Amino acid sequence: MWRILDRYIFAELLAPFGISLGALCFILLTRELLRLVELLVSKGIAFLSVLKVFANLLPSFLVLTLPIAGIIASITAFGRLSFDKELVAMRSAGLSLLRLSRSVFVFAGLVFGLTLALSQWGQPWTNVNLKKVALNLLRDELLLSLDKGVFNEPVPKMVIFVPEARTVKGHHGVFVSDERNGDEPRVIAAQDYQVLTDPEGNHVTLRLMNGVIHNRPDEIAQYDQVSFSSYDVRIGLNPALYAPEERPPLSAVLEQLDRSEWKDVNALRRLVEYYKDVAFPVAALLFCILGVPVGIVSKRSGRIGGFAVGVLIIIVYYVLNVAGEFLVTTLVVPPLVGAWLPNGIFFAVTVAAFVQMNRR
Repeated sequence: MWRILDRYIFAELLAPFGISLGALCFILLTRELLRLVELLVSKGIAFLSVLKVFANLLPSFLVLTLPIAGIIASITAFGRLSFDKELVAMRSAGLSLLRLSRSVFVFAGLVFGLTLALSQWGQPWTNVNLKKVALNLLRDELLLSLDKGVFNEPVPKMVIFVPEARTVKGHHGVFVSDERNGDEPRVIAAQDYQVLTDPEGNHVTLRLMNGVIHNRPDEIAQYDQVSFSSYDVRIGLNPALYAPEERPPLSAVLEQLDRSEWKDVNALRRLVEYYKDVAFPVAALLFCILGVPVGIVSKRSGRIGGFAVGVLIIIVYYVLNVAGEFLVTTLVVPPLVGAWLPNGIFFAVTVAAFVQMNRR
């Protein structure tokens, strides 16, 4: 009987968890999806490359969405059980709320373990892969943009035009307007070009052959024109367009804090982020358990109401996180306390709510 009951409650958690997790991931990924679809349709990037970017972005979003989906699942499941009087029947059979929550504890442990694994190992690993995929994607985008016969801006303040048809002598012809250096803007026209890629570096080299460089010195009355047989234009690629910025190692952050006598605000924020890598998965555990008494209280809210209540609790947790970080940067509390302060508050609230609901 008990095993059947545990499976029944666990099954009640799975449906709202899956629906809310899918909805939250879709909402958070909408912006990235639009950018990826644009690359696929307008830039002609290979579908496999776009799929790799999407797969490497997903763990970062799951770290954020798993705790939210967990609390929404608990609220929705126990709200439904309470509304249909099933909890009353279970309690009449002599089952305590603690016993009925056994499935929730297992479910919360699974959410905690998955969130911890993604934050500690999955997310850093995918960030490294995402940087490599992003560089390859940017190289592909640049190479494709040189074959369209229109003016293209592969990087900011740089325009490249390649005619669709070759010249009479069989050359491609290329026009480059380079304003990356605002003090020395230049225009380059060449008969032919080659694109050289560096697999290890964050740049692409555009090798121009048989051309002329036009630029204007500081004096308005002057004008420079330089002819060349071969000239390399280095185009830097910014993987931050698709890949997040890498965090400095913990040892470097601690060294920076020691040099500043623990007063460097940026280094303090970095240290808080490291502590949150463990604090946030623990919060996912608390959220799933807190959803039990909250769901019983808000039994008439339904799935949409459970979603709204869950998001509201997450917003409160986020505000507490911001407050904790503020206290750290103002040197009121140490970084460890600031990172774990929201968890401490939610732990006290969860225990109090659970005990109060069990007495009722």
